[in-house]
Amino acid sequence: MSDIISEAAASAPAATRSKRLLLLGGGIAAAAFGWGLYALFSSSDLRTTDNAYVGGHIIQVTPQIAGTVTRVLADNTDLVLAGTPLVEIDPADAKVELAAAEAELAQAVRNVRGLFAADARYTAEIEVAQAGLDKARADWRERKAIAASGAVTGEDVRHAGDAVRTAEASLASARQARIEALAQISGSSLASHPGVRAAAERVRAAALTIERSHILAPASGMVAQRNIQLGHRVAPGERLMAVVPLDRLWIDANFKEVQLKGICPGQPATVTADVYGRSVTYHGRVVGLEAGTGAAFALLPPQNATGNWIKVVQRVPVRIALDPAELVKKPLRIGMSTEVTIDAGHCDRKAAARRAPQASGTDIYDAQVKAADRRVAAVIAANIGKQ
Repeated sequence: MSDIISEAAASAPAATRSKRLLLLGGGIAAAAFGWGLYALFSSSDLRTTDNAYVGGHIIQVTPQIAGTVTRVLADNTDLVLAGTPLVEIDPADAKVELAAAEAELAQAVRNVRGLFAADARYTAEIEVAQAGLDKARADWRERKAIAASGAVTGEDVRHAGDAVRTAEASLASARQARIEALAQISGSSLASHPGVRAAAERVRAAALTIERSHILAPASGMVAQRNIQLGHRVAPGERLMAVVPLDRLWIDANFKEVQLKGICPGQPATVTADVYGRSVTYHGRVVGLEAGTGAAFALLPPQNATGNWIKVVQRVPVRIALDPAELVKKPLRIGMSTEVTIDAGHCDRKAAARRAPQASGTDIYDAQVKAADRRVAAVIAANIGKQ
């Protein structure tokens, strides 16, 4: 009986080991099967990282003139359109300068009008001098012809000759005066005359100063980083606030060096933001890879030429442009965390090489220049008179 019990006790550990080995083998087989399914249904061309953040332009709003702030028309989180007034600067001094410049322009226009009118006067004087010369020559010839008969004295002939020389000098003087007058207006109209243009530029500068006392939003977006208050004396270039165009955001995805193989501009990318979770997916395109790693552009770049160097895998920012329509439906903010997946299965390098540079611009300042031009034209028209 004791032998049977000892045999059963000896076989129990062997059975336990068999079960454990069976469970371990089943686990390994399940893991291998799962990995096989993952490899089957997932592509090796996909590049994924959660080291990705929303980026965007922060457009600084700065004054172009110096002055005292009299009104602040926008605050943080306000949505503004391009050209919306944001800050106003006291224009009193500029108005005084404009009034003086307009008076100078009016006087310059009238002076140049006189120069153009003088041409007709000098032409008439030349005709008068020419007629006097013709008469003096005729008298001299007549007196010279009858001098031999004694009808006139030799003194009369001399006086007639002097009259001819005087008439010739008067004609030459009239012609020279006309040449000098023409030199002041030759090759120009009233509006293009140098004197008028110089005065017009002073009016334009003063008018521009008044226009620039209204600081406008250079682009549409959300106001941020306001640091201006009423009564503050500002200088040109001082930062007053910023405008962030929320419809032109992008993603800076920091991929490891080993993940960059095959990534090139134009490839499709999907983005999920932590703020919305995986229920919202953004679709974008790879714009390009930055010119260096994040460490290379850091404030304090690493010094690798040291004896205690340790290799660290670097990350390179990859910029991904987002669909503006999707951003309007589900807005993002600069700095938000995201997860990015890029399909690097196909790369059209010729198309990437032909990619045009990303450009941006605004025409709100052109409107200010046109307003100043209209002010100049109005002053000239008011003083030009009938032509």
